[in-house]
Amino acid sequence: MVADSVRSSSGTDRREPFAVVAVAVVAAVTAVVAAAAATRYGYYYDELYFIAAGRRPSFGYVDQGPFVPLVARAMDWVFPGSFVALRIPAVAASVGVVVFGAVIARELGGGRGAQVVTAAACATSVLVLGQATTLSTNGIDTVLWVVLTWLLVRWVRTRQDGLLLAAGVVTAVDVQVKWLVPVFWIAVIIGAGVVGPRDLLRRPALWWGAGIALLAATPGLIWQARHGWPQLSMGSVVRRQTGGFAGSLWFVPSTLELWGLLGAVVVVCGVWQLLRSPGFRPYRFLGVAFLLVIAVFAVSGGRTVYGAGCYPVVIAAGSVGLAASARRWPAMAAIPAVVVSALAVVYFATPWRPASQFSPSSDRAVTLGPSVYSELGWSELDAVTVDAYRRLWPRQRPTAVIVTEWYVQAAALDHDRTNLPPVFSPNRGFGYFGAPPDTAETIIYVGGTEADLSHWFTSVVPAGRMENPLGIPGITRDITIWECGGPKQPWSVMWPTMRKL
Repeated sequence: MVADSVRSSSGTDRREPFAVVAVAVVAAVTAVVAAAAATRYGYYYDELYFIAAGRRPSFGYVDQGPFVPLVARAMDWVFPGSFVALRIPAVAASVGVVVFGAVIARELGGGRGAQVVTAAACATSVLVLGQATTLSTNGIDTVLWVVLTWLLVRWVRTRQDGLLLAAGVVTAVDVQVKWLVPVFWIAVIIGAGVVGPRDLLRRPALWWGAGIALLAATPGLIWQARHGWPQLSMGSVVRRQTGGFAGSLWFVPSTLELWGLLGAVVVVCGVWQLLRSPGFRPYRFLGVAFLLVIAVFAVSGGRTVYGAGCYPVVIAAGSVGLAASARRWPAMAAIPAVVVSALAVVYFATPWRPASQFSPSSDRAVTLGPSVYSELGWSELDAVTVDAYRRLWPRQRPTAVIVTEWYVQAAALDHDRTNLPPVFSPNRGFGYFGAPPDTAETIIYVGGTEADLSHWFTSVVPAGRMENPLGIPGITRDITIWECGGPKQPWSVMWPTMRKL
């Protein structure tokens, strides 16, 4: 079984053949469903933010690295105005999770059945397929973690140190996406130190790879230091959004739910196999690392998508263990689980209904995460803001700017700037893109209240109203567009105190 997957002293490779056709079918179906889902509605608000950030290249941003903004900007440059083309990397990343999951199952000694079950479990995950419907840092981060896990599993089997250098390169890319991958490596090092293989920690290639990753991370670290480490402050923002301690109690059940019926079953089996099965002894450190990663994100109030890249190796271990314990019935038993998981994915993770069938959004609908409401209302917001700007006196327009309460509003208005003056926002990453010039005397302010705006401006007058029933409350629904004048202080003085995460 698994022990046979480790290269023997004679160098014989006893792995099963890769189930190319079957895994390719699963991957192809995943790609088709994801691509179809990616064609609905419109831009997700973070996608607009990534494009805006990509237009302002930097070594670092408040809440992510530069990789995804550059990808978003490149896709928007090649396919201008196409939210479908923008999502091609997201679809590719989800397919990558499916394929590499099956490859890991093979590295662990799994035959065709275990490989296909692993691929199917990944493909029928609400999390994996849901991340394919929009370009996000989480989707790219997930597939990179899966690749890292595969490199480690393969190193255990072959002891080829070039794999550790490759892991350093992948990590160097990942730190340009999110700052979560150090959690993965700390957990791996602790796991290897406690249960082995301790030889991993003595390999120079591991630490050369770490040096490569640290070198790649240095520009981003310098940016964070120069701007007061806003990434650390984002942790408290995420904790408030996830419910803090109360959210931690539901972290594991919520995450298992995202992996679907089949995924949840094999995850539980996989944890047992990695921690208890003698055949998986060489890979036990990955089971320990998995538990550590989940514990860190649960206790710290992280999102359920954090650490998602740790799950495929556990799913692979569970699939291999089940296939080895009973040769025939696991495949038959997996069929209803696959069907139920697939139906759940179609219902919950893919936008199969037309927008006209949705009822008006609510605060709860939005807090559930990416949803149809996050992709609607941007053209209406642009229209009402343009109308307010056009009603300014001609003498006001040369010194006019647009300022929005929330970064997502700024990102939407910044996307099509042909009819508007420069767009700013003190919120999230936009707050660090720069302040309006001190010459800006007329402000079209999107959102906020008269009482709050009167603190900053001498004149605050309503100039429009956004009532889109399918919009996000406070962002593209039930907001006022204001015409403000006379900043009470120079923008260069006000802006640092206006910024908020």
